[in-house]
Amino acid sequence: MDLKVKILKTKTEITLPVNKGSLIITKGKNQSIPTNGIALYLNDGKLAGIQTPPTKVQRTILIMPAWDLESDYLFRSFAEAASENGLNLKQGSDVKIPGSQLKVVQDFRELIMAILGGLGFDLFGTPKKKFKGKPRHRWTKAVSQIAFKVDHDGSHATVYWQKRNEMLIKAGAVMKPQPELNKDGSLGFSARFAEQLRSEHTDAVENSVTTKDIVLKSVNEVGLFLYFGGTNSWLVLKDAAGKSINEWTVVKG
Repeated sequence: MDLKVKILKTKTEITLPVNKGSLIITKGKNQSIPTNGIALYLNDGKLAGIQTPPTKVQRTILIMPAWDLESDYLFRSFAEAASENGLNLKQGSDVKIPGSQLKVVQDFRELIMAILGGLGFDLFGTPKKKFKGKPRHRWTKAVSQIAFKVDHDGSHATVYWQKRNEMLIKAGAVMKPQPELNKDGSLGFSARFAEQLRSEHTDAVENSVTTKDIVLKSVNEVGLFLYFGGTNSWLVLKDAAGKSINEWTVVKG
């Protein structure tokens, strides 16, 4: 994920991808909340308040989503996630998230969580032994020689993990033509990212079939490019014997 980051003396500003909005991270209490935004207040790296700051605040994270996502819905989504993780925070507004917006809001919240997780923030203070984070995978020269097949959701391809940060999709790969839409007819975050990824390789695709070898950066990008994601692609790519790329490369222990 490519992010535009500006580190200043008193704050860090992050521009989210695909015009999704921005984040501002500051030390201490920041009560200047934009109209279409929410504030997360942290103590000891853990979420301690949303919108209404607790007595002690070590860090503030201001989230400003794009104009088409209501901040009240995002507030509710973070409050519910906090409650599910055992944090007793004031819930604030009793606004309900419409069914048509639920997936959009959840996708955006997961995007924020992924970014903050990458920066070292564990908002809910989940114990490490219970944290079901992404497993680590190790590339090897031996793995680079294996032809991994994709047969998922109408997509068919042969893929090689040829270098540490290079996934090669062989020419002739069949791509899923259209993504699934949200209930309101809009594209989810993953689908929008996949569309952007596909637009970068239009010269190598004809009628949803690749005409040239295509190199991407990761297994996840391969899944987005071929079938718009929606599943764990580490389990989708399999060798001729049915052994997944996850089984070949996951680091155990």
